[in-house]
Amino acid sequence: MLVEYKTVAGEAETTLVEKKSKFIARIRPLSTPAEAEAFIEEVRKEHWSATHNVPAYILGMNQEVQKYSDDNEPSGTAGLPILEVLKAHQVVNVCVVVTRYFGGTLLGRGGLIRAYGGAARQALQEAGIVRMVPAQNVAITVDYVHSGKIQNELLTQGVTLVDTEYFEQVTFYTMLFAHEKASLRQMIQELTANDFAWIEGEEIHRPQAVDHS
Repeated sequence: MLVEYKTVAGEAETTLVEKKSKFIARIRPLSTPAEAEAFIEEVRKEHWSATHNVPAYILGMNQEVQKYSDDNEPSGTAGLPILEVLKAHQVVNVCVVVTRYFGGTLLGRGGLIRAYGGAARQALQEAGIVRMVPAQNVAITVDYVHSGKIQNELLTQGVTLVDTEYFEQVTFYTMLFAHEKASLRQMIQELTANDFAWIEGEEIHRPQAVDHS
């Protein structure tokens, strides 16, 4: 059974400047260690001349995989603050790489922790946090005589309509949350006088935006 989790809505990049050091944070949603390591390598190749490329990622519904590197910054001042930002926002299946171009002024341990953590926080806010909520694909098939009013009801109720097929009958492909299924099925049953087909398919996740302030 699928479980709800939080992650980022998409990829983002932000820049933070601290005492002339530039901290470029890139964030990306992903789901496997291989994808995370490939993303980290991608950033390292792009910013090959940077002083540091500091990664951190959390994978798995229960944060089973947590990994970070300080990339030669003083221990605990770079990768760990990034990881702690991800943990504080309870996001998973996400990787952040913060690239630092040294500006000539030492920041000290406290300054580094604030800068790397702040850069990660900015990237997280820019990307946006979403709740991935369990849902299910449901195919609803009706005769043409009922299709217009069924479609109107689906749109009125804000049902996620993925596709519509027109053959001998009309099939609406929807994505429904668990709490939507019973009432929607009853409504269709009433509108069609029970002349419809309802086929429940794959369980999936649907994103819902959350306040990430």
